[in-house]
Amino acid sequence: MNAVPTHRTRVVLTAAALIFELAHLAWEHVNGGVVAHHLLNRADMPAISNWWGVLVIPALTWFLTGRIGRRVSKRGPVLAGFLSALAYGAMLALAFTLQHAALTYIFLALFAISVIVPTYRAEYVLGFVLGMTFTFGAVLPTIIALVIASFSRLVHLLAGFVWRLVRSPIKHY
Repeated sequence: MNAVPTHRTRVVLTAAALIFELAHLAWEHVNGGVVAHHLLNRADMPAISNWWGVLVIPALTWFLTGRIGRRVSKRGPVLAGFLSALAYGAMLALAFTLQHAALTYIFLALFAISVIVPTYRAEYVLGFVLGMTFTFGAVLPTIIALVIASFSRLVHLLAGFVWRLVRSPIKHY
């Protein structure tokens, strides 16, 4: 991911994402059926089937690798961001699976991290979603990632605006 993703690289990564998602769904099918997750983990809320991952994961991979490719050509490597987001998403999923007491803190820490780290970037979103997909399917992690990314983008835009205001010279007329 440090090199500029070409069209061929995007195709390979998207195909790999599709294959892994199909393997995930096959594993679920063999082990009791494909799971559906309720919004907010509440039975009275609508459930979203993991079958949606067949569409969401490849589409998200294709779209975000394209965004990564456009940005990498200007700014440099992204592998560390992708891997850290992948690990964080997996850690959050594991904490949920084990019903660990720190789950709430791990989740809320995402907002604090997003103030410092630009988690709205494509590599963070993709890594986070892929890290959580095995536990939550594809749709719920995508929704969570969009909320976190939107928050991060808003904070960074506001911080940049305030920084430009503070740095700009005051003109006296």
